[in-house]
Amino acid sequence: MLAVLLVAVSVGLDNLGTAIAIGVSGVDGHLRLRIGVIFGLFEAAMPLVGLLLGGSVAHDLDGKTKILAGSVLCVAGVYAMVSALRGGDRQEVQSPPNTGRIVALGAALSVDNVAVGFALGAYHVDVLVAALVIASVSVALSLIGLEVGTRVGERLGGRSELVGGALLILVGVAIASGLL
Repeated sequence: MLAVLLVAVSVGLDNLGTAIAIGVSGVDGHLRLRIGVIFGLFEAAMPLVGLLLGGSVAHDLDGKTKILAGSVLCVAGVYAMVSALRGGDRQEVQSPPNTGRIVALGAALSVDNVAVGFALGAYHVDVLVAALVIASVSVALSLIGLEVGTRVGERLGGRSELVGGALLILVGVAIASGLL
């Protein structure tokens, strides 16, 4: 069980970093709930997908999952920064992410869990229990990240969207390079 918990923390760290970046622009209780549920569902489902896909597909994805997830986060960060730098409609710039964007982030963040699911199955770990532990840790880390990001965002004021975009890029680079 300790191994599952350590795996959950390691794959949940990218959720923590992304949640901090999202939280910088400010979040309310409803958005916290959506992010927690969506990130948690993806984190729980992807190990099951990995187990179902089997070894060859999970192995083929293994080397590319971090790069794919990191790239998606970098693109989201660049978009946020360009929107902030353009100025435009302040309401649009400061608006929280919509459900579609949260789903895309959740999917990108959990792609590496496909390989995790296969590995857990190969080690005869109860994958359903592992998926629940991974999801629970992911939700907890996401909520912590949102809180940290919100507190930082309150101090940054109008620059919060720009800083949030930069944080997404940094988290994306860290994930793609294997640091997270």
